Amino acid sequence: MPLKLTKRGDTYHMQGTVAGQRIRESTGARRRAQAIEIARAREQEIIDRATLGRRATITFAEAALAYMDAGGEARFLDPILAHLGPDFLLNDLHNDTLGDLARAIYPTAAPATVQRQLVAPCSAVYNAAAANGLADPRKFQNRGSDNKRLRWLTPAEAEALLAAADPHALPILAALLGSGARVSEILAVEARHFHTETGEIWLPDTKNGHPRMIELAPRALRLVLASNPPEAGRVFLTPKGRPYIIGDNRGGQIKGAMDKAAAAAGLEGITPHVLRHTWATWYYAATHDFGGLLDKGGWRKSDMANRYRKAAPRTLARDLLAAGWDFRGQSGIVPQDTPEAPAWRPDLRQIDGGAA
Repeated sequence: MPLKLTKRGDTYHMQGTVAGQRIRESTGARRRAQAIEIARAREQEIIDRATLGRRATITFAEAALAYMDAGGEARFLDPILAHLGPDFLLNDLHNDTLGDLARAIYPTAAPATVQRQLVAPCSAVYNAAAANGLADPRKFQNRGSDNKRLRWLTPAEAEALLAAADPHALPILAALLGSGARVSEILAVEARHFHTETGEIWLPDTKNGHPRMIELAPRALRLVLASNPPEAGRVFLTPKGRPYIIGDNRGGQIKGAMDKAAAAAGLEGITPHVLRHTWATWYYAATHDFGGLLDKGGWRKSDMANRYRKAAPRTLARDLLAAGWDFRGQSGIVPQDTPEAPAWRPDLRQIDGGAA
């Protein structure tokens, strides 16, 4: 029995039974001719699904919706869904398709960007459907570099960066170095979630949706407190005293300030995200606490944490302590020894008569 069309207000609706399935839906069309085509397509979709099975007829849009409903990350999916449209079959997603999408959506992007913003989300949607028996396992070509980001800062480089930073950027950079949080997480910190006595910060909204508690290393805490942070609202503000706009631009809010500080310090090849790699390398070198690295860094998988911690010389733990970066308290380690007082840089802030 074909679907019947009735007009309600300005829009045509379709209803009826096709292959045993009761349908009562809006066509979204205002013109009858267009509504007829939509109803016919819907009928054919139901018939195909009844005869061929859901595996053969599930669309990428349906799979993406199921993926997001199950808690999957929606970031970067909007342009993909807009380009593929509602009728693109999941089974038609191949490496050639991803190549076409890359040329259409990200024509000038670097391979790593294509991998992160296109291949990874498409693969996640497909693999989620495959795990539910709606598709055969399929491997998609990695379009990014096989080399991990290797850049991280030595304690001396970090001190040079902080010394060159503008007053509004200094506490932000210190917090990133001392906690391992993402830029978006730090910029969103509220005063009510910042425990100034312990340096602990509660992050209720994180990139992966899993709240966590981070803790500033004592040196980072002193630098943040020296900036006289607000007692209400956002802790870290723009030079104009306003909250930062939180988005998915991977540190773009402070990139200008960091680039300026890096240039003044003579540092090359660093971005705000490099500070997260730096913290992971420092924290593990100082504590050898891999479980703590996972928890405080907010990683759900060990292989991702391993990508962030870098091979470092055995002297790094000593150099960190000499520069005042002590992470042992973050790991629950009670320091048994205290290094000689570090030679603090005279151009960094002093707090209560002591070094910042």
